[in-house]
Amino acid sequence: MPKVKFITADGSEKEINADNDVSLMMNAVNNGIDGIIAECGGACSCATCHVIIDPEWYGKLSEPQNLEKDMLEFVAEPSDTSRLSCQINVTDELEGLIVTVPSAQY
Repeated sequence: MPKVKFITADGSEKEINADNDVSLMMNAVNNGIDGIIAECGGACSCATCHVIIDPEWYGKLSEPQNLEKDMLEFVAEPSDTSRLSCQINVTDELEGLIVTVPSAQY
């Protein structure tokens, strides 16, 4: 169970023990992370699970696929390190991952 740190819009931090082989989005929802709305339930069709990956971690993740790239065009507060948390599968290699939930999702 890797530890993942979520930073909310007000700057508060919540560290969770994330389940492996479960999306970052579901881990956030299951641990009560505010701002991860996940309206489509992980189908990559709504962008309400948008997160900003810490720049030191962004290059360690797999590249976003075309569908995710298309959906990222619709997010509020886009960043060079924006991702949809439904498209990130948690593994032990993500121990220490840091993500920020954009303020527009609250």
